[in-house]
Amino acid sequence: MGKTVLFDYWRSSASYRVRIALNLAGIAFESVPIDLVKGEHRTTAHLERNPQGLVPVLDIDGLRLTQSLAILDYLDETRQLGLSPADPGDRARARALAQSVAVDVHPVCNLQVAKHATGLSGNAEDMPKAWMQHFIRPGLQAFERLLAGFEQTPYCTGDTPGLADICLMPQLYNARRWEVDFADLPRICAAEAVCAQHPAFAAAHPDQCR
Repeated sequence: MGKTVLFDYWRSSASYRVRIALNLAGIAFESVPIDLVKGEHRTTAHLERNPQGLVPVLDIDGLRLTQSLAILDYLDETRQLGLSPADPGDRARARALAQSVAVDVHPVCNLQVAKHATGLSGNAEDMPKAWMQHFIRPGLQAFERLLAGFEQTPYCTGDTPGLADICLMPQLYNARRWEVDFADLPRICAAEAVCAQHPAFAAAHPDQCR
């Protein structure tokens, strides 16, 4: 089927998620950087890979896949990663937990969105940080409350890394980047600590992928 290739950007939350999952699956991959700052996602070559002009794009098993959550589903189903609980109800709640970050917080905190929105105010230089803090902090508070519905386990929803952990860790990276305090959210802090020690998460960290 050929080698696995990930077109990504080191600071992209969505790319970060996929790197974690690939590492969990033990899949060796070639990383091809797409520099979002330089606008490489808008080039003809990348738009042919993904008409949305987004990262990540994953070439694997003879397929070209886009959208990080769809890629995570594919890797989970084909590599039996066990990213979601077996019980349908628990699985739905775990997916809702993950999506509270990946679907609700992440899109509005995309830097391109934040810069455009704050630029409309005429004060774009100072506003992105305040914009990020405005959305990230409440999102993490909601995540903490949702976690209360699950039994206390090392990871968010179980004894092994799951979908919620994969979505949470990139958001916490962004929280620290934008100086969002979440020290008062104990379940999130506990999950972060255990994930940070896991080799698959550590190797996927943006600082390792510049």
